[in-house]
Order: sequence, then structure tokens, then C-alpha cells
Amino acid sequence: MEPEEKNPESRYGDPRKFDPTFKGPIYNRGCTDILCCILFMLALLGYFAVGILAWSQGDPRKVIYPTDSKGQFCGQKPLLFYFNILKCASPLVLLELQCPTTQICVERCPDKFMTLVKALGNKDDREYYKQFCKEGVDMTKVTPEILKNGLCPSLLTPSKNFTRRCLPALESSKGVVTVGNKTTFTYDRDQSINATDLLEASKKSNVVVEARAVAMRIFEDYTQSWHWILLGLVIAMLVSLIFVLLLRFLAGVMVWVMIFMVVLVIGYGIFHCYMQYASLKGIAGSDVTIRDLGLLTDFSVYLQIQQTWLAFMIILCIVEVVIILLLIFLRKRLRIAIALIKEASKAIGHVMSSLFYPLLTFALLSLVIAYWAITAVFLSTSNEPVYKVSNTTECMYSTNTCNPETFNSSNITTECPGAECLFAFYGGETLYHKYLILFQFYNLFLFFWCANFVTALGQVTLAGAFASYYWAFKKPDDIPAFPIFNSLGRALRYHTGSLAFGSLILAIVQIIRVILEYLDQKLKGAQNKCAKFLLSCLKCCFWCLEKFIKFLNRNAYIMVAIYGKNFCTSAKDAFFLLMRNIIRVAVLDKVTDFLLFLGKLLIVGIVGICSFFFFTGKIKMVEVAAPSLNYYWVPILTVVIGAYLIAHGFFSVYAMCVDTLFLCFCEDLERNDGSSDKPFFMSPDLHQILSTEKSTEEMDRAEVPEEKRKKVTPFCFGLL
Repeated sequence: MEPEEKNPESRYGDPRKFDPTFKGPIYNRGCTDILCCILFMLALLGYFAVGILAWSQGDPRKVIYPTDSKGQFCGQKPLLFYFNILKCASPLVLLELQCPTTQICVERCPDKFMTLVKALGNKDDREYYKQFCKEGVDMTKVTPEILKNGLCPSLLTPSKNFTRRCLPALESSKGVVTVGNKTTFTYDRDQSINATDLLEASKKSNVVVEARAVAMRIFEDYTQSWHWILLGLVIAMLVSLIFVLLLRFLAGVMVWVMIFMVVLVIGYGIFHCYMQYASLKGIAGSDVTIRDLGLLTDFSVYLQIQQTWLAFMIILCIVEVVIILLLIFLRKRLRIAIALIKEASKAIGHVMSSLFYPLLTFALLSLVIAYWAITAVFLSTSNEPVYKVSNTTECMYSTNTCNPETFNSSNITTECPGAECLFAFYGGETLYHKYLILFQFYNLFLFFWCANFVTALGQVTLAGAFASYYWAFKKPDDIPAFPIFNSLGRALRYHTGSLAFGSLILAIVQIIRVILEYLDQKLKGAQNKCAKFLLSCLKCCFWCLEKFIKFLNRNAYIMVAIYGKNFCTSAKDAFFLLMRNIIRVAVLDKVTDFLLFLGKLLIVGIVGICSFFFFTGKIKMVEVAAPSLNYYWVPILTVVIGAYLIAHGFFSVYAMCVDTLFLCFCEDLERNDGSSDKPFFMSPDLHQILSTEKSTEEMDRAEVPEEKRKKVTPFCFGLL
């Protein structure tokens, strides 16, 4: 096709008149960082091999179902029964996470008091008692012989199923703990047992009892409100989509409306907190402090004291003041930031499919997280049962490993009367088990690498699509068809190695941070303050390094999408381009991010306030439809977090678009001068807005030598 003639009335010439093969900087490219691409593929193959090995060796039932003293799962008999629940109060429970008493799987929990002596004297009681003894027990034997061999418990107490375990059915009446309406009862050989002792043993037999109870109540709330939560998330998505579409046509107006609404919503939050604080004044018990209450599972109690609402009000006041001060100090830069958002809105309007690309990123990240989690579970459950000697008295063999098949014939039972060979945990001595920790480490490292790769792929794809918009001389005629799919194809075909390289660097820093956190946990009980200080400094440094690498990688990926160079070259070009635009990096880029953050805050605030009034039943029109909940904050918090993630997905496209267009703009200024020979690719509106800093630019040019002036883009002077 013959190149079109340049429009003589346009100050932007058509570069195709002078070079018919010109297609812009985003097209001519080749494969980059091939070595790292090969390394990434080999690492993925190793990752799949580790997953297959874990899936063949592991058994996730070990973390779902309880196991008896032989390490067998409670399957057909789904409940775990403790012979002597009092032994669960032993410190060994906290050290070995195993109760030092015989445990068997039963079909049901005992529902009445009964001693072994009483059961042996009656046929019906004997049959009832037998189901709580070891298999094959001969109930015709005398009591001492049965107890000596550990074949049956000496006492049954009324119990209830809790987390698949039979725990004493404890009740409390006027502060007195009872079991089956009894406070004390006779155990073995006229030993008197208090119900409070059973309570303490029950607590230690399951250290997560209270947490499980809270989790069950939360699960019930989700079952009651999941459809309303889903509706709230759909509303958040619609509000985000409408907001983005309005930005496309009314960017300037919407930004100012957004700023005003955010200030208004936070102001209403301050007013609401004050009204709640004032309404609780004078009410008995409302002056109790949060510290006095401590940690409670019923979070609604905290909303009935004044201090909670006072804390909320102070926090919102601080946020309000910070936002207002930022708006005052950055008022001169808001106009340029709004111009960038307008240009980004135009780009997104021509590449509407970019709004839905975060769904692909979310799906891929979900796949990576699921693979890592499943592999980690299978790796952690691929051990063999390990048995240890358990004894309540002093014994030299205590906690030593043992074999349950040969234990009764060993000399341990004679030297340590009452000792038992019980299942302790899952481990192993094979070569596979010795290197199991390395497999877990490899699984975690590849998780970081793959997650960072998926994020990088999304950034390069969006940057390539928006760069194709910017470098299209005639918009939208020169924009390629399906820019998102074309950009995704270019990224996977040519730049998989570059994405893997940048992701690898970030993954190494992240795994180092994990190791430092692990060392910090190990050193918590240490007294070496110098080591703690050094570790804290290292954690801070690597946190800063991770943030810097993420920022540099993001801009490096934009350069990869524009020019198609390898990662190191793109990172170097991006770094020096940022240094030549250091004021833009420090001010304008963050101003735009701040405005987009306000947009996310507004959407979350609107959806959060609506969900609060709905789930608390304060909206009279839908009061009947509101579900009855244990914790109404559960669906509210879920909707708020989900709304933020949805809004972040939409606005992250805007943020990537702004960053890409601005780097393209800086490159455009350095490559071209607006003449007919070197026309600008930026739109006339963007150039007009950015040229409003001309007076400041000319003033700064007079102070800068000619040789340095060429190294700095004109826009930098406009920002000084």
C-alpha cells in the first residue's frame, strides 16, 4: 500500500512518508534472554517432578482425619477416643503435639458414666464397654490384667463429638464445672476426680478448640450470607466498571467528583463514629477499655464500648487530614495528572479488552497458588508413622522411638511399668525423607518465581497493548487489531526469558526474606541483642530492596514491551530514563497513583457503607431480607476486601496505562522534536497540556549548560 501524503496543515508529519517500512518501536524484535528461558523451563519440569513425587507419596488425610495410637486413620469409625483424657494435661502435649494415652477409633462417644469394674459384672454393660476397648480384648479377664495390658480404659465419662474427637461433655452452672450433673466422681481404685481436671485436660487435648468453634460460626455465617456477598461483589464490579467508563468520557469531572466524594465519605465515617461514641455515653459497661476486655471471639462486644468508636474516629480523622493536606500541596500537579488519566482513558477506550485481562492474571495466579498449596500439603503428609515410648513417670526410654509390634516383648516394659509405644508423628529415615525439607524449599521458591512470572506477563501484555496505541501515528486507524492478544503473543514468543529473568531476581529476594523471617522466629527466645539488631536491619534492607526491584522491573517490562530488548538492557534504559525524569518519578507518578488510590477508596467506601447498613439491619426496606448472623462483620469484611480487589484489578490497568504512556512520552520527546521530519506521536491534547510548563522550562534552560540540556527531557524542566 502506498504511503499516505502528509497533511500540510498538521504539525505532526507522517514518518511513513520518509520511511515506508516504519512500524514503530514495538514491532521489530527477536527472542531475548534465551538462557534464562531454558532455565525456567527446566525449573518448571523439576517443579512438576516434585509435585508428582509428592502426590505419589503424600496422603492429605493425615491433616484431615485424626489418627489412633497405631497411626491409622479413623475412617469407618470416624471418632477418636482417649483412654485417659487426664493425661492430656501433660506438658508432653505441647512438646510432641500428642496426648500420652492410648487412642482408638470408635463409632460413637460414650454417653454415660461407667467403670470397668462395674461393666465386667453385667453382660449388657460389658458389651457396651467393649466398643471402647482395643480390638480382640477378652472381657472375661480380671480388671487388673486388662488395665495392665492397656486393653480398656478404667472409666467412661459422658462425651461429645468435637472436631472428630470424644471430649468430656462439660457444662457450667453458676461457675461450677460439671460432667453429667456431677462435679466429682470415683475413678480407678477409689481415686476422686474433679470435673475441673477434665476441663483442663480437654483444653490441652485440642489446643484449637476455641479457634475451631469460631471457625464453625464463621462458616455458618458464610452459608447464610454467601449469596448476598456475591451480590455485593457484583455491585462492586458494576460500580468499578461504571466508574471506569465515566472516566473514559468525563475524566476531569470524575476525578474532582472522586476527590470530593472520598473526603465526604470519610467525613461521614467520622460523624457516624462520633454519634456512636456519644450514644454510648452514660451506658453501664461502655467505659470498659479494650485492654480490660482482652481477646474475645464475639467481636460485637467491642462495638459496645466507647473506646472502640473513639479509636475509629481518631484513625479516620488522621486519614482525612492527610488526604486534605496532600490535595493542598499537590494541587498544581493534579492538572497534569488528570491530563494523563484522560489520555489513559482514551487508550483504554480503544483497548477495552484490557479491562478484562486482570481476570486472566487472577486465574493464572489462582492456579499457581493452588498447585503450590496442594504440593505443600502432599509433601508435608508424605512421611511414615513414627512411634515413641510414652510414660507418665520417670523413664530413661521416654520419647525414644519404638516398634509397636515388638514393644511388649522388649525390656522397656519391665524397666518402665506403664510405658506404652504410641504413635507420635509422621517422619521417616529414607533418602526421600531426609531431603523433604529441600523439596518444600524448592516448592516455595518456584511458587515465588511462577507468581512473579504471571504478574510480569500481565504487565508486559498491558504495556505492549498501550504502547501500540501510543506509537500508532493515526489513532485509532493505525492501532493493530486485537492489541491485547497480539501483545500477549509477542510476550510469550519473544520475551519469556526476559520475564523469567526479572521474576527470578525478585523471587531470590523474596526467598531470602522468608529465610530471615524463619531465623527471626528461631531467635525470639535468644538473648543476643546484637544478632536481633542485625537481623532486623537485614529484614528492613531486603524489604526496601524488594520494593525497589518491583518498581524497576515494572518499568523494565514496559521498555521490553516497547523495544523488545533483553531484560538487563531494558532495566538499564528504564533506570536512566527514570533518573532523567526523577521529578516525575518522585511527584507526578505518585500523584497519579494517589488519584487512582482515591478511586479505589471511594468504591470500597460506597460498597462497605451499603453492606454495613444492610447486614446490620439498619435499612428498614430490606430489614427482613438481612440474614441472621453470628458475626455480621464477616460478610461486611469479605465484601470490603473483595470490592478492593475488584477495584484494584480495574485501576491497575489504568496505573499500567499511565506508566506506559508516560515512558512512551519521555521516549517520544527524546527521539522527536515535533518537526515534519521527526513528528511527535503524542496526541495534540497531551502535548498542549504538557507544554503549559513552558515558562518554567525556559527559565530552567537558562540555568543549565547546553551539553547537559540535551540529556534531560523538556518535561523534566517543566516539573522543576
